Amino acid sequence: MAEPLLVVDAANVVGSRPDGWWRDRAGATARLRDRLAPIARDGLPGLAPPVEVVLVVEGAARRVAPAEEVRVVAAAGSGDDAVVGLVAAEAAGRRCVVVTADRGLRDRVTALGAEVRGPRWLTPPAEPGTGN
Repeated sequence: MAEPLLVVDAANVVGSRPDGWWRDRAGATARLRDRLAPIARDGLPGLAPPVEVVLVVEGAARRVAPAEEVRVVAAAGSGDDAVVGLVAAEAAGRRCVVVTADRGLRDRVTALGAEVRGPRWLTPPAEPGTGN
């Protein structure tokens, strides 16, 4: 069976944590990418490894480079459209989980057979005053 596909809506996940991300969107996205890397080999509760991890970026975060364990897809336009296109093109025949809190995006990807989880499933809430 093919490894599961985890698609992360970077703007939505980064924006879900009030840790100052708005001062450096690309830096916050790079930190998210780095937190995602272990998931490829370790999985998540209910998502057994190995996992193909894809981070979809847009806007100021488009310059974030991929990491060895995280593929970064820079959206040419809307990040939501890029997530939907990725699910449509790559999720056939394997489990696909999209991480976002965007209701419209949730509807679009579940119509394609993807599962959806909210940002807190992926990253625990920041501790006050730590930025973590």
